[in-house]
Amino acid sequence: MRDYIRKRVVDVSLYIIKTKATVRQAASVFGVSKSTIHKDVTERLPRVNKELAIKVRKVLAQNKSERHIRGGEATKKKYSRARKVS
Repeated sequence: MRDYIRKRVVDVSLYIIKTKATVRQAASVFGVSKSTIHKDVTERLPRVNKELAIKVRKVLAQNKSERHIRGGEATKKKYSRARKVS
């Protein structure tokens, strides 16, 4: 694995743990695709640092369990903005 990829994998992982960010949020911060972030934390990270991989997996599992709530909030915001414009 190239050094810049290894560094990105660790940086992304630390960011996700620190901020409890979603894959989508991390992708926008680091300027890469969601697929790249997902591959970094699920496939590459366990080869680089197993302990860090476990911590990231816990955050991603929590995000996954809460995503239905976040989706509802986004829909609520969308329609409340539409009412204000009308």
